[in-house]
Amino acid sequence: MANFEQSVAYFKEGKFEEALVSIDTCISLDKKNTEFYFFRARVYTRLGKFDRALEDFDYLTSLEPYNPSYISDRAVVLHLMKRNEEATVEFDRALNLEPNNPYRYSSRAYFKDRIGDLKGAIEDYTKAIELDPEDAVAYNNRGLVEEKLGYKEMAQRSFKKADDLVGYKPKENIEQRDNEPTKKKAAFSMPKQENPANSISIISYMETFKKIFTDKSTWNEFIDFISSGLKSKKG
Repeated sequence: MANFEQSVAYFKEGKFEEALVSIDTCISLDKKNTEFYFFRARVYTRLGKFDRALEDFDYLTSLEPYNPSYISDRAVVLHLMKRNEEATVEFDRALNLEPNNPYRYSSRAYFKDRIGDLKGAIEDYTKAIELDPEDAVAYNNRGLVEEKLGYKEMAQRSFKKADDLVGYKPKENIEQRDNEPTKKKAAFSMPKQENPANSISIISYMETFKKIFTDKSTWNEFIDFISSGLKSKKG
């Protein structure tokens, strides 16, 4: 298990080649451990080795064809490979397996925004919010999509709700012009996990590994083009 801990540590440090060596060692010692393949797929993705990541996800879904986490994460890789029609099918399939899981709607919403289906993204974020009214990330991301469509008042309501949920109090800046674009810490945050924890140690990380991709911070690492944080306001 020490090699796995080392692989996770390397990953967190951004040392993905080293993480790959360590996780390969783990798999050579325990070829039946699906957690190791799951993690290796993630490492391959960060290295841009999408074909290899897809091979691992194909293997995992062959073992557990109805595992929504495997299916959803496979969809992400397909999207990164620009195979969006296949990715759409997989995101839909993951959601159909867990229709009451708000995370599935938020994940598909993020994907829809990426491929230009902005109204579809808003619909999915709205459904996610219906299922989890305390999800500040979904409100924030919905607001950003609404902003893209020119729905300024709707966007501001979504941003305000996100701010209220996280306790953010924007400061007024009288020097900022009314038409100046709102500054952002990041364009999007990935959906929060179904059962978020305040902190994840290496031990608890391993114990809950099968749920790793439902955690916002791990998705931020998993997808290279995502960064964490909510939209900041004027000030």
